[in-house]
Amino acid sequence: MLQHAKLAVDSRVEAFEGKSPRLLDQLRGCARAKHYSLRTEEAYVDWVRRFVFFHKKRHPQDMGASEIQTFLTHLAVERHVSPSTQNQAKSALLFLYREVLQVELPWLNEIVQAKHSPRLPVVLTPSEVRALLDQMEGVMLLVTRLLYGTGVRLMEALSLRVKDVDFEKREIVVRCGKGGKDRVTMLPDSLVMPLKAHLGRVKQLHEKDLAEGYGEVFLPDALAEKSRAASRAWGWQWVFPSTVRSTDPRGGVVRRHHVHPESVQKAVRTAARSAELVKPVSPHVLRHSFATHLLQNGYDIRTAQELLGHRDVETTMIYTHVLNRGGLAVMSPLDRM
Repeated sequence: MLQHAKLAVDSRVEAFEGKSPRLLDQLRGCARAKHYSLRTEEAYVDWVRRFVFFHKKRHPQDMGASEIQTFLTHLAVERHVSPSTQNQAKSALLFLYREVLQVELPWLNEIVQAKHSPRLPVVLTPSEVRALLDQMEGVMLLVTRLLYGTGVRLMEALSLRVKDVDFEKREIVVRCGKGGKDRVTMLPDSLVMPLKAHLGRVKQLHEKDLAEGYGEVFLPDALAEKSRAASRAWGWQWVFPSTVRSTDPRGGVVRRHHVHPESVQKAVRTAARSAELVKPVSPHVLRHSFATHLLQNGYDIRTAQELLGHRDVETTMIYTHVLNRGGLAVMSPLDRM
């Protein structure tokens, strides 16, 4: 029902009389040409749709800086969105004007960027991590252990291919992480046997798909056109495939995608409630906890930066608060009484 409603909204947005037809399809095509992720593409389409409906279905070509600023102000003042959400909306609209409508005007650079207030990340203690993991099982437990054990982002973990896991070197290669960069992180010894057993079951599932005439997997950068056999090769399969096949929205091909990120997010939230953790817990909190515990164990900041894939060491520096005891290592006068 929701999907049909969304398609109806898309068709209304795209049906501007006397204007370029199918605006949202142009946006999708431009995003794919620039190799944006499907999640980014969907987010951009959604923000453009909201922008158009906020301004009573006026075409973006008839609007400019004031309309964009009014929309962004509405998001902050009336919808109370976070600065990161507001900036994502701004990025979507600037992408629409610059890349789709080919509008390059000075006012595009004058749109005010929402400022982030510095916040310390939520970090679990080792005992809290154990309590969380004790409430999980199966594939969700394995994914969560991988997040905490390697510090990878959720989508980096779910996008892993079989070929990217090197058991002999105890390494995991993260392909096209944030910023499109590749990097190498460790494979924890405690995950070797569980991950091998898991991949054994995944291989059986892949062989069953092949026997039934399926078994293709999405390949990046038109690799499927260069190598017809690659999409069915074992090495290119997802480490964490979905339990069901689905139709790829980008090509209409029926195949098995990786586990949906919302499934992991829901499993982590449920486990946190069962463990009675009072801190807000999400999969990304495990990345914060990995970095913090790494520094607590004596590893240097550059090592943490490389494993996390941060471009600037200043981003990693936020975790150095753990090197101080509470209150920046200042002893309270109360403790001296």
